[in-house]
Amino acid sequence: MNKAKTIVERFDSEKPLFSVEFFPPKDDATGERMLQVAQALQSYEPDFVSITYGAGGGTRATTLKYARMLKEKCGFEVMPHLTCVGHKEAELQDILQEFASAGFRNVMALRGDPPKGENRFKAVAGGFSHADELVRLIRQKFPNFGVGVAGYPETHPESSDVENDIRRLAHKVSCGADFVTTQLFFDNDFYFDFVRRCRQVGIEVPILPGLLPVLSLAQIRRFSSMCGAALPSQLEKRLEEAGEDGAEEVGADWAYEQIKGLLEGGAPGFHLYALNKSKATTSILERLRDKG
Repeated sequence: MNKAKTIVERFDSEKPLFSVEFFPPKDDATGERMLQVAQALQSYEPDFVSITYGAGGGTRATTLKYARMLKEKCGFEVMPHLTCVGHKEAELQDILQEFASAGFRNVMALRGDPPKGENRFKAVAGGFSHADELVRLIRQKFPNFGVGVAGYPETHPESSDVENDIRRLAHKVSCGADFVTTQLFFDNDFYFDFVRRCRQVGIEVPILPGLLPVLSLAQIRRFSSMCGAALPSQLEKRLEEAGEDGAEEVGADWAYEQIKGLLEGGAPGFHLYALNKSKATTSILERLRDKG
């Protein structure tokens, strides 16, 4: 197996980078299905895969367990997520050491969402309130790690305004982040405008667009309301006309067209929020492969 690399090295490749995100399964049966999805994606050779992290450490062990499986069984470069939720600084450092001991060299540094049932994020005593603090810890204690952070093309739902949101991202990057992965969006204009605004304030790291292949209209309405992503009327209409049986195909088509436009416009690659499903993701990747 190749020695683990930091993801920023992969941005230096001449070809567009692509990655896929998984989430930790709740039990062994869903874990087996997740690994089957991962194995179905092996032939497309993603540059890396990421795996999310539960609020308050709820999936700490599960994240590490399946991150190892994605690395050992599928040979993927794996980037575990880590959030500040519910952890003191010393605990975060312990988790990062676990990642390092397991052979991981990349981490997605996030503040994280408030725990279920709470409307506002509140740091525990001795913990962090913002992702920039986590980025700084990683850079100080694990300087050889590659560090990714999140960006919001349509502005973070908790931000007071666009300018403040971009300033906070610039500070987060200045603390040592190597690249930005965006929240999902369905209109490429949001991404290109976001990149333009980032460059204007001096953010020069790669900005990887994150895309969600829609699986159902109800799902995307729920996701959009949670993260503040606008649902284009044209996409909504297509999903309504397709019904539940045809929604996944519509979602794959929309994401494929987004990817084409993003790459033509100079995006460094794309990141797919696959939701532990393979059909739409492999459909998109197969069409991209055929396109050459």
